[in-house]
Amino acid sequence: MSELKQNLIDGEWVGTDGAENINPSNIKDVVGVYARATADDTKQAIAAAKAAFPAWSRSGILERHAILKKASDEIMARKQELGELLSREEGKTLAEGMAEVGRAGQIFDFFSGEALRLAGETLPSVRPGIGVEITREPLGVIGIITPWNFPIAIPTWKIAPALCYGNTVVIKPADLVPGSTWAIVDILQRAGLPKGVLNLVMGKGSVVGQAMLESPDVTAITFTGSVNTGKRVAQASVEHNRKFQLEMGGKNPTIVLDDADLKTAVETVAQSAFFSTGQRCTAASRVIVTEGIHDKFVEALSERVRNLRVGDALGKDVEIGPVVDPSQLKQDMDYLEIGKSEGAKLVCGGERLERDTEGYFLSPALFTEATNSMRISREEIFGPVASVIRAKDYDEALSIANDTPFGLSAGIVTTSLKHATHFKRNSEAGMVMVNVPTAGVDFHVPFGGRKGSSYGPREQGRYAAEFFTVVKTAYTAAG
Repeated sequence: MSELKQNLIDGEWVGTDGAENINPSNIKDVVGVYARATADDTKQAIAAAKAAFPAWSRSGILERHAILKKASDEIMARKQELGELLSREEGKTLAEGMAEVGRAGQIFDFFSGEALRLAGETLPSVRPGIGVEITREPLGVIGIITPWNFPIAIPTWKIAPALCYGNTVVIKPADLVPGSTWAIVDILQRAGLPKGVLNLVMGKGSVVGQAMLESPDVTAITFTGSVNTGKRVAQASVEHNRKFQLEMGGKNPTIVLDDADLKTAVETVAQSAFFSTGQRCTAASRVIVTEGIHDKFVEALSERVRNLRVGDALGKDVEIGPVVDPSQLKQDMDYLEIGKSEGAKLVCGGERLERDTEGYFLSPALFTEATNSMRISREEIFGPVASVIRAKDYDEALSIANDTPFGLSAGIVTTSLKHATHFKRNSEAGMVMVNVPTAGVDFHVPFGGRKGSSYGPREQGRYAAEFFTVVKTAYTAAG
């Protein structure tokens, strides 16, 4: 058996019982064995973070800058190695895995700079002889719960600002993909973090996550995952008067108008819907196409989808890796049957594939003749499945695009400045893309959605300060 990768609690690697981390491209390949934390382990981690907070919250900005920069440098130097680890445990292609690692390095680099740019305001009072200072201060212990689909990027964009602004952290990565987060935590620990500032507790959400939710010493929780779990995080946080941030589901639209460049439209939708095996909250699973281009677009997109190369995530020239695990594969297959039973036409894909290794391979699936009332158009599938919905014109397409309980990302493909401008203003999504895939976002700008997709301040960039700090207003009399 592989060496046990342990939990980090109060600066010590601890844990005896572990679980195997399996490669979805090759289920005989054990990526590693990772410790499972207990509820008591989690309580100890929270206590350690609470004890470390007073000193870390008052630490010098150069110390924080140096640690985050050192972590960034090591991540970038190990980009190939960490990318392979990510692709083995999650299943996205090596190119995507390495790109995600690069993004993690950029995020740490960005927040190392933000540590040196902590700023406030000085304002005059309406009362003579009194000055006003407005500053931001750290919150305390931040609980972080992350999903399996971005096992390095999402933990990083939560850990980095939390530490940058002087908070301490207890993080629980998704039980399915602990390896990438373990590597990031190990890098940060060796970069010089004082003990207790960053704690890693791996294991089941019903055990570790629940202990975090029940603790009155967790000052704030930032969560990315399913809608149902997000609701439980919210309910538990309200009980403790705890600040919380939720990033949940998406049912993202891409509109293709008659005036769109066909090649641009096909590639934009193919990347939005199917890359990363469609396992992205920003994936465009509803493709809303106007009458004049509909048939040509469907024909061209179907050809592109049929020719997508599915295989081992580490394989050369592979475009689509496996589905992450049997449970997600079953969900994808169930939705394929639901779509057909609702009357949508499966024009290509949706088949289990055999490759040289035993894995969870599924051919990307494209439905046509879908309507926006179908379950496959309302519910998040989280797999390589997309549906084409016909619209008579831009106005109807916009109405369909906004008719969803979610509001994370939305796209349009058009050569019309008028329609692009109108869509940017009137799309009910937190992120809007014009002639680019819905799933491409930068590390230095805010990330988040509206309606059922998100709750609380935005993540990433300078907007992260809105969640990871609290504003203080101080008055001083002169003389």
